[in-house]
Amino acid sequence: MTFVINSVLSFKNRNFKKVLSLLAAATLIVLTGCGGSDSPAPDMVVEPPPPAPVIYRYEISVTNLTHAQPMSPIAVVLHNEGQLWQLGQPASNALEMLAESGDNSGVLAESMVLAGQSGMGVLMSGMEETITVSIENTMPMMLSVATMLVNTNDAFSGINAMGLTNMEVGEIISMQTSSYDSGTEKNTELMSTIPGPAGGGEGFNEMRDDVDFVTMHSGIVSQDDGLTQSVLTSAHRFDNPTLMITVTRME
Repeated sequence: MTFVINSVLSFKNRNFKKVLSLLAAATLIVLTGCGGSDSPAPDMVVEPPPPAPVIYRYEISVTNLTHAQPMSPIAVVLHNEGQLWQLGQPASNALEMLAESGDNSGVLAESMVLAGQSGMGVLMSGMEETITVSIENTMPMMLSVATMLVNTNDAFSGINAMGLTNMEVGEIISMQTSSYDSGTEKNTELMSTIPGPAGGGEGFNEMRDDVDFVTMHSGIVSQDDGLTQSVLTSAHRFDNPTLMITVTRME
């Protein structure tokens, strides 16, 4: 009887030890499968930096060549379509406002404008101003410049849709400009209709009482040439060219 009991206990002990061994092995497998700190880290995705913007920058220097015709604040615009004016065609409302009153805000806000800048103020005779205009990531195809001869009814000058496509960095282009008549106001030369210092009269008037199309300006008559009602004198005469404009591509 004792032998039988001891045999059973021995058998049970051997099975118990076998179970413990199996449990220990299973635990080791689980721990090994977890990996711990030895597991390889996932690859990090590094976003490339955004490309640097491409800047197109131009300096426009404007010199007033007239004897006694101050120029209104100069409007400088970059654009890829359209023109500020066309000879033989009606002036836009924005150009009419500039040509009659010197207000360049309408020109700078035209829908075709990609970038624009205004001069600091009135450009007196013989003086020069340099205006910088730039744009990012869009190659401008054209440059336009406009200003009013303020001792006139509606004369203006500038450059219209000058091509920039082939202009290299560091390249300089100089030109002299003529004077134009917006055709929106009769050239009465009356004190009441000349907004500049010679008259101090009205500027923009939405009523158009002239030919209503842009032409080359024939110049003023003045009281010295027999227009007795004129507030202008021979000092206010202007012969083409009116402006010297130098365009430099900076970058």
